[in-house]
Order: sequence, then structure tokens, then C-alpha cells
Amino acid sequence: MHQPNRRVVITGIGLISPLGNSPESLWERISRRESGVGQIKALPEANLPTRIGGEATEFTGSIENFGELDKMLKRSLKKGLRLMCREIEMGVAASQLALQAAGITAESYPPEKIGTLFGSDYILTLPQEFNGGIHKCVNDEGEFDMQQWGENGIPQVAPLWLLKYLPNMPASHVAIYNDLRGPSNSLTMREASSNIAVAEAVTTIRRGVADAMLAGATGTRIHPLRSVHVAMQEKLVANDQDPTTACRPFEKDRTGMVLGEGAACWMLESMETAQARSANILGEVTGYCTSTVANAEGVADFEQAIFNVLDGVLQNAGVDATDVGHVHAHGVSTVECDQAEARAIQRVFGKAETPVVAAKSYMGNLGAGSGLVEATASLQAMNHQKLFPILNYETPDPESPILAADPEKHSPGNCFVNVNVTPQGQASAMLVSSVEG
Repeated sequence: MHQPNRRVVITGIGLISPLGNSPESLWERISRRESGVGQIKALPEANLPTRIGGEATEFTGSIENFGELDKMLKRSLKKGLRLMCREIEMGVAASQLALQAAGITAESYPPEKIGTLFGSDYILTLPQEFNGGIHKCVNDEGEFDMQQWGENGIPQVAPLWLLKYLPNMPASHVAIYNDLRGPSNSLTMREASSNIAVAEAVTTIRRGVADAMLAGATGTRIHPLRSVHVAMQEKLVANDQDPTTACRPFEKDRTGMVLGEGAACWMLESMETAQARSANILGEVTGYCTSTVANAEGVADFEQAIFNVLDGVLQNAGVDATDVGHVHAHGVSTVECDQAEARAIQRVFGKAETPVVAAKSYMGNLGAGSGLVEATASLQAMNHQKLFPILNYETPDPESPILAADPEKHSPGNCFVNVNVTPQGQASAMLVSSVEG
């Protein structure tokens, strides 16, 4: 039964990030103004266009990273890890941690009333999946012979290799391992994925199709092929600097984006069912909006796309700009996108003088996982009633007119807007509010 006024709240958070694998670790390290960016160690630096990145170094992919599991689930997950690439592992781990943080058990909901919704990047295969097959197809001159691939190459590729990289697998794994039989969907909207996943999960609960939804996203820019793709398409930070100060959103001397990796998941429940089971309510999702703006040649209009979602999320939530405590910006640290985003924020929040934060300054761009990790930082700030600054923001860019958050002057308020945008001009935003009592 459609229930448009049904309230949807956050009752559990799981995350994997360059600043640790828990909301508490994320908050502690941001509070200390600690950067999670360093020299990339997971990939051979000599063959990469950049040596700087925000790696989730505490996530090893071992079963211990998935939290406290009962014996049967632990055994099943451990066996299933062989069919997960790192991005999927991070997403599944974040989901398991969110379930545990929310105190969800088999008795909490009928399995048909709890579902999964996950966002991701398009997930690239690791080149080594094909090493054996390629070696079998090398001729006497040492060259790869495509004519041999069908007969000699393909048989050397693991039959289930594709399952390790399908973007619908985070939601599938979590649903299967935890017997979640409610609605399930997977999105591939790059950096916009997190907010969109939450938005769709909220509407699913409001429609009455589910009472609870796991909404998450996972992504990476640190990958043998993805890092090269990003370098070919986007402006990366210059190598000749201290990695910890490399990511400088809205700062005059910024040089580009920093690569990163991470995942996050929120346990969303209807207010009435969460209260009925005495869940710890962390916040409420009260608005959302998406918009894509690009010209006929496919060139993104960042300013208009971001303006659309910032203006739209306020309308969707039924609040004024002056009601918003702070804006969590995309803040990717490229000149073009930062300036366009700043103009959009100014158009919507300028008169309200709303402070702006940008957690990418601490971690880099985590791809699809960015939005929820960043929103978790803002949720922590709101619940601790202490804002955090944009790291490395020393000399403001006059072409990026924002009110950078100052913890000594600004409060996080009782609600915030989180916004993200893709290089293609797909923007998304959500508004999260505190819940009194």
C-alpha cells in the first residue's frame, strides 16, 4: 500500500574507507584532520599516471573484515569470497557491518519485507584473469594470435570469472547470504550512485513494498585498468607534492582529483517498524533529487545539474535553504567542476550563508562509494554537533564562491544536503535530518 508520508530512518551504518572501516574511525580521524591519502601501494607505481591515492588499507578482504558473523554465515561468506573482486568484497562487507550495527536478525522482519539496493561503478576485470589464456595463444614469434583464442585461450579462463565483476553482485550476495527476499536492484551511476540508491530505497519503503532496505554503494579509482581510464578522461592531481595535501577542493592552487576507493551501506527502515523494535535511530532521509544535464555533444553542464538537484531536494523535502545546516559538496578538486559546483551552491544557498564541507579532501574520489561515505561523515558531524573543515583549504579560489565550514564558527545544524555529480553530468542529492527524541 502506497504511504507517501511514511518516514524512513537510518538505523545502522557500515563502511570501508581510507579513514578506517567504521563510522567511529571515520569521525575520529576527520576530527583530527587526518588525511587518508598517501602513496599508492596496491599497484605498481612506475606504470601509473599518478602515485597518489586514498587506499582503504585496513580492508584486506579477509573474513574478519566482515564483522561478527555466526558460524554458518561465516563459512558461506568465506567460501564465496573467491567469486568477489575487491569492489564487491567492500560492498558486501559494508552491508554486513550495517546489518550488525542495526541489530537486524532473522526475527526482525519477515524476509519478504527487507530488500537490498546497491550502486556501483562499472566494474572492470583484472587483466590477470586472462593471463593463462593469453599465454596459450602466443605464437613462435612471441605475438598474441587471436585465431587461437577460441580453441586454446578460452578454456584457460575460469568458468565463473564474470561473476566476480558483475555490478549486481553486491546486492545479490547480501540478499542470498542473509535471506533478504524483498525488492532488490542495482545501479551503475558512478559518483551519483550513493544518493540514488538511498532515494530508491526510501521510495520502496514509502510504497509499502518493504519495511526495511539495505542501501549501499561501492567503488574504486585504484585499479590496474580503472586508474588508467580515469587518467585518460579526467584531470588528476600532480605528482610533485605531499600526498596528504594533494586533494584541495575549492582551493586556489588545486591541481586535480585524487584517486580513492571505498564503500558504505545504510540500513533504512520505516519509522514505525524501527521504533517497534526499539532500534537506535541515527537520522531520517527527508528529501532526494536527481538530474542530468549535458549538451548535444554530451558535454556535462555541472552547474545546471547541481543547481537542479540542490533546488529540487529542498522542494522534495519541503524545506527552505535557511533550514539546512550544511552542504556536503562533491568537491572533487578539479578546477572546472569545483567552480561550477560553487556557483550552483551560491545560487541556492548564497543568501542563507550555508557552510560547505567536502570529505574528498580527506580521502580522494571513492567512485560510487563516495556519496555514502561522505554522507556518513556529515551524519556523524550532525549527531556530534561539530562540523569539520575542508582539509587543505588555505587560499580560497575567487572563482569558487563558497562559505567553507569553520568548526569554530559554524554548526552542522539539524539537517544537511549531500550532493554528487558524475563527469557525464548526472547529479544526485539527498537531505538527511536529525530525529528528535
